[in-house]
Amino acid sequence: MNSEQLKTLLPEIHRIAKQAGEKIMEVYETGFEVETKEDNSPVTTADLAANDLIEAELNKLSPLFPILSEESASIPFEERAERETYWLVDPLDGTKEFIKRRDSFTVNIALIHKNKSILGVIYAPALGVSYYACSGYGSYKETTDTAEHKIQARALAPKPVFAGSRSHPGKALASFLESFKNDKGEYELVSMGSSLKMCMVAEGTADLYPRLWLTSEWDTAAAHCIVDEAGGQLVKTDMSPLLYNTKDSLLNPYFFTIGNNDIDWVKYLPEMG
Repeated sequence: MNSEQLKTLLPEIHRIAKQAGEKIMEVYETGFEVETKEDNSPVTTADLAANDLIEAELNKLSPLFPILSEESASIPFEERAERETYWLVDPLDGTKEFIKRRDSFTVNIALIHKNKSILGVIYAPALGVSYYACSGYGSYKETTDTAEHKIQARALAPKPVFAGSRSHPGKALASFLESFKNDKGEYELVSMGSSLKMCMVAEGTADLYPRLWLTSEWDTAAAHCIVDEAGGQLVKTDMSPLLYNTKDSLLNPYFFTIGNNDIDWVKYLPEMG
């Protein structure tokens, strides 16, 4: 799929993400039930309603591309490995934020081709904020109050801003930040839920998001394209590429989301054991 085809496809995926967001907000405003999945992570009726809508709309739009979603992720690797191009979806990223009635939850839809994210849309329905990109087109942000505008990762700020997880801060992140402070000085930490942390790096409001805790491939895929097209990087903590659908597990290794800088972030990593 070339850049022009992706550019044509992008508004349709944005539309689908917004429609899924409407379903989520209907549940958010009227109440919901919470269940626990086999991996002990929570799932709500909003996750399921958004997932059903996204799968139905994607199948109408591009029936040749299979769909891998957080809510339908039990496909064996032997079958997944045969997929060169597919949709990778998190219908409700930040379910814990949703349950606690915090607004930083998102709909994430990505198109993966040859193990790389080539299109990504992230929509935060409670905030009315969208981020989207496709290969060769750039990254964009849109809100209910502002029109579409291009975003760009920034050069390192004099007092760097780190994005961090609100649900999984962890000792490894604290150690990383302490090492940085001892070497470079003061910093600011902004804690947030969902894929919005990576979007902060893409739009130039944060310099780094060090993720030193478990995530799944659908958590990062949409943001990955957005960060890349904004001039940043999303890489493993050894600075090698983060790829998709290359192994039996759908868990990501630890990773960095890096803005437009070439700091040696690896040296601040704690011993992981």
